Amino acid sequence: MPLDPIAAGLLQQMEEAGAPPIDSLAPPEAREAAAGFAALAGELEEVQEAKELKIPGPGGDILVTLITPKGAAATSGCLIYYHGGGWVIGDRSTLDPACHQLAARSGMRVANVEYRLAPEHKFPAPFDDCYAVFKWFTQNGASVGVDPTKLAVGGDSAGGNLAAAVALKARDEKVSGLKLQLLVYPVTDHSYGTQSYKDNGENYLLTRSMMEWFWNHYLASPADSKNPYVSPLQAADVKGIAPAVVYTAEFDPLRDEGEAYAARLKDAGLLVHSKRYDGQIHAFFQMGGVFPAASDAYADAANHMKKALA
Repeated sequence: MPLDPIAAGLLQQMEEAGAPPIDSLAPPEAREAAAGFAALAGELEEVQEAKELKIPGPGGDILVTLITPKGAAATSGCLIYYHGGGWVIGDRSTLDPACHQLAARSGMRVANVEYRLAPEHKFPAPFDDCYAVFKWFTQNGASVGVDPTKLAVGGDSAGGNLAAAVALKARDEKVSGLKLQLLVYPVTDHSYGTQSYKDNGENYLLTRSMMEWFWNHYLASPADSKNPYVSPLQAADVKGIAPAVVYTAEFDPLRDEGEAYAARLKDAGLLVHSKRYDGQIHAFFQMGGVFPAASDAYADAANHMKKALA
């Protein structure tokens, strides 16, 4: 399909604004520049409550926004969500509108996680934080209205990578309670050799150069790239992992690795729902105030959450 006219218009506006590319900046400046995308995320859906939790983690308290939708049961299933941003930029606020939408549409609670960022905290620190939050909900969820037997993990881009890695480790450690992984254009492999990297590695918001910048900040050593908690697609065995919902975008360098991971899970006998959003670019999911396709994705994801966590 042709590029979504909304995406084309956004890309043109960005080009005319002449903002420097993220990968030309130091991480603090890149974070400041990326914060401008928050204006495109849309308004916060009205919910019953959004409260901040402090969850103990390996590097100190991890801040989590727990969103309870209107009409939620006293105890409900919960999606634990990890924001994107290449493990380097982004924060909870950039995905707060999306998380509010997912909570409101599914009737389930959503926990929006503020994990540590690279390069100040390289792998495995961000992953360790994400797994620590998941483990906390399996052990303490009932104290905040979450059914610890009905959990999902999810995230977009690098957050999708972290969610997939958490699901892998939950399988490896035989931790029960995880019923779904929601992977939105996830990073699944430290590789740039796919056709989608060739076709979409420039001019569509996320570039190959940016991904190289992100990876170089995230990894503590080249050997880390082979770790399945870094590159889930390289896992020796994916049997027994939680069912998955995988979304990809047509004009995204990450498209093929996301779809390859969905196919790998399906081949292992897992229940997988994979959907490519034609005409869309990377990050459309977090820009619900601009892209109607984001609203479609929220509705679809909410339906899968209801089925998996009811």
